[in-house]
Amino acid sequence: MSSAAPERLPDNDTVTVLREVQDRVLWLSAAIIDHANRVRPNPTGLKVGGHQASSASMVSIMTALWFARLRAQDRVSVKPHASPVLHAINYLLGDLDEKYLTTLREFGGLQSYPSRSKDPDQVDYSTGSVGIGATAPIWGALARRYVESHGGGAGTGRQYSLVGDAELDEGACWEAVLDPNVAELGEVVWIVDLNRQSLDRVVPNIGATRLQGMFEAAGWQVLTVKYGRLLQELFERPGGAALRRRIDEMPNPEYQRLLRCTPAQLRERLTAPELAPLLDTLDDETLHAAIRNLGGHDLSALLDTFDAIDDHRPTVVFAYTVKGFGLASEGHPQNHSSLLTAEQLGSLAERVGISPDNPWQKFPEGSAAAQLCASTAARLEREPVELQPVPVLPSDIGRTPSGRTTTQAALGRALLDLTREAPEAAELVVTLCPDVSSSTNLGGWVNKVGVWSPQERVDWFADDPETILHWRERPSGQHLELGIAEVNLVSALGELGTTWSRWGRPLLPIGVLYDPFVERALEPWSFGIYGGGQSILVGTPSGVTLAPEGGAHQSVTTPSVGLEQPGCVTYEPAFALDVEWTLLASLSRLGRPDGTSAYLRLSTRPVDQSLAAVPSDPAARERRRRQVVAGAYPIRTAAVARPDVTLVAMGAMVTEALEAADRLDALGKHADVVCVTSPGLLFRAGQARAGQDTADTWILESALPSERSAPMVTVLDGHPHTLAFLANVHRVRAAHLGVTRFGQSGDLESVYRHHGIDTDSIIQAALDVAD
Repeated sequence: MSSAAPERLPDNDTVTVLREVQDRVLWLSAAIIDHANRVRPNPTGLKVGGHQASSASMVSIMTALWFARLRAQDRVSVKPHASPVLHAINYLLGDLDEKYLTTLREFGGLQSYPSRSKDPDQVDYSTGSVGIGATAPIWGALARRYVESHGGGAGTGRQYSLVGDAELDEGACWEAVLDPNVAELGEVVWIVDLNRQSLDRVVPNIGATRLQGMFEAAGWQVLTVKYGRLLQELFERPGGAALRRRIDEMPNPEYQRLLRCTPAQLRERLTAPELAPLLDTLDDETLHAAIRNLGGHDLSALLDTFDAIDDHRPTVVFAYTVKGFGLASEGHPQNHSSLLTAEQLGSLAERVGISPDNPWQKFPEGSAAAQLCASTAARLEREPVELQPVPVLPSDIGRTPSGRTTTQAALGRALLDLTREAPEAAELVVTLCPDVSSSTNLGGWVNKVGVWSPQERVDWFADDPETILHWRERPSGQHLELGIAEVNLVSALGELGTTWSRWGRPLLPIGVLYDPFVERALEPWSFGIYGGGQSILVGTPSGVTLAPEGGAHQSVTTPSVGLEQPGCVTYEPAFALDVEWTLLASLSRLGRPDGTSAYLRLSTRPVDQSLAAVPSDPAARERRRRQVVAGAYPIRTAAVARPDVTLVAMGAMVTEALEAADRLDALGKHADVVCVTSPGLLFRAGQARAGQDTADTWILESALPSERSAPMVTVLDGHPHTLAFLANVHRVRAAHLGVTRFGQSGDLESVYRHHGIDTDSIIQAALDVAD
């Protein structure tokens, strides 16, 4: 793999060949979309879609970057609607077979937006969710630096984001830009496609100056490439300064309207005494070209701007562009997803020297453009990634917790135990929090492993005897704390979870945040999983069990969210040992091609650990562990051949279920109690039993044996539908208790009673279904 800078040709030669490549990329991107919509059979009549205009605005930027400045160690996140441009470039570089050019948005073909996991060619970052793909390279840079400070192997390289200007409306962008950690990431480069259009219209008040100031205030280098060399040359002539003022001061919609004018109409709209000395000297062709000669389409200007990037701080480049550049639809306010007509496509083919009958032709062998493609492909070729295996993790550390403790506290205990029992694996663990390390019981872990920082920083409270949480920042630290921005947290978590596939250096990332905020963070975390990021998300404290907090500061739907999230196993352990076992199992699934992420939902409610009734016999203990990891286990079996009712509980509600079983027994109703640890795994087992999944099914019979099937009551501190499917395992009568309203402040007993999940409610439901 070459890390050298691209060979620099004489400027004029470079631009001439780049312009030829640019035209071919423009054609290919438009033709890929056209074929998907007008050529490929579409018996359903459903819109296929694609974005010729949005692709065209990026063609110059991406041509200049890939064919003149990009290096093999660099990574690029491409704005979603420019995916055809990326595929066109990869095709010219030999990284994409021609057969895929006709498969945009076809099953098994090119994806609608760039995808690391689904596209057949090289894609550095999955994009498509606005703002998430844009910020991903920031967290990719953080992950690369972390790997380098923990054994190396990630190398160097810039992290580019190609961002649409409308994408800057997304709050995720500014959460990332403003995080204090980001100002030190000099390898981060954002290139903003400033075409001033959104999906529906020309945006009247996109304020580039305001945006520039916001980036500057965050410590970024701001570069602007607004005008091309033709306009810059005209500005130096008599009347040129007036033309510049006129363009600078006109509203965006007025400028866009000029792009739709004939030369005669242009002259009429620009008529002014101060402009006459210049306009009178320009022929129609020059005037027509000048008004669209923006910097984002001037290859020389782009190259000069790329060469001005300062690697000591993050950089944003504002590149002024025309949406639909080079197409018949350029500058039209409704061109976002419009398609060129057959006639317009034919005109484009003629202009760039392509035969529509052979749309996918490459450059003639031996031509300057073909040589540039070949040399670029050689320069950007990456060495195959050799995946280092994760050291063996124990499945059971061997302790049996006693006394009263919480599942939240058990997380910190398990991490500390891991440093002693499996130090090599523990060194791969990296934890993240949004300013809640101490309140989520990670203090001991943080004190043990330290806080990660690219440089060692002074701990000014190291000698303060009253300081409990020691904030030792150093390159060897294993804990990262970001600001109070959950999107940043899980975005970083996702990128730390991709290091196994990017550089062959796996990490075991664990992000901890308050469970009520999981849904706020769910979309970027889900998108990280989609992009290959394998991590563990811990939500704690959870549910209305956080009684005094009340209101919306309690999670209701997160249990079912975990059940429904693709690529993720969700656990809600009831006891400390369940936490250890599920955590170790989740860690063992990370950092490998067939790996999966995990979501652990924990509680701050202290529970008597003797209620877990952990078997003392080693074989029986191992059986319990396997059941816990697989999704459920019987925790109380009535001393009768068949119970009157089965109580199925999850997490914090197991204590109420056990108490209800004891009271039901006194009433002459015998109850089995089953503790569910993973509703998602149980659901998959049920689907597999019906032939609709490939999961193991043994856990259903193990936790809910058919010979003991009985009417069922399910209960959890969350929405009741999460466990409702379990009644179908043996098709029994059932009642489902849970939380369906916003929380209330108060003591635990009152709150449980309010939501109908207290012991009395369980008993009443059991008596109803058992009759």
